[in-house]
Amino acid sequence: MIFLKLFFEFFKIGLFAVGGGMATMPFLYDLSESTGWFTTSQLADMIAISESTPGPIGVNMATYVGFTTVSEHYGSSFIGILGGVVATIGLVMPSVIIIVIIAGFLNKFKENRFVKGAFYGIRPASVGLICAAALLLIKNTILNIPETFSNIDWLSVINIKPLILAVVLFLGILKFKKIHPVAFLGIGAVAGIVFSM
Repeated sequence: MIFLKLFFEFFKIGLFAVGGGMATMPFLYDLSESTGWFTTSQLADMIAISESTPGPIGVNMATYVGFTTVSEHYGSSFIGILGGVVATIGLVMPSVIIIVIIAGFLNKFKENRFVKGAFYGIRPASVGLICAAALLLIKNTILNIPETFSNIDWLSVINIKPLILAVVLFLGILKFKKIHPVAFLGIGAVAGIVFSM
């Protein structure tokens, strides 16, 4: 039954997450809250791993979530592989269906003003989803926002270590633009391990 639910949940994400892999993040936060399959801190780790591995982040996230969810449910990594495959197929299936349907009609209607208007309207929605993902990631990694704001210690609201790491890596990227991105991924991974000790 968990395989069906995984497929259905990721099918919904694939259907509505327009704009690439980062646009799936708000949906994954919602999935975390509605199913309890993973926590938001686990999601931050999943994002880091998915960004570090080859392939689109949305597909990597689906595979990772499917694998860990089924592995924990059945207590078997071998069955977890099937969960990763099911979640990934669920995520990409809407795109495949839509592309197959649209491909036949697009050449005929690509100059239609309604089609142009629809594509024009999708762009800001995609940007909004990506910005929402970035803000959620900042909230869960750099900020400790309490449930209530009475008697709050404002110095504890900001996680200093991740903030310093983010600023240093950002400045490093600006200064050393010619260094290969894999080097920054490696530096980020090592710094994350050192900071978490």
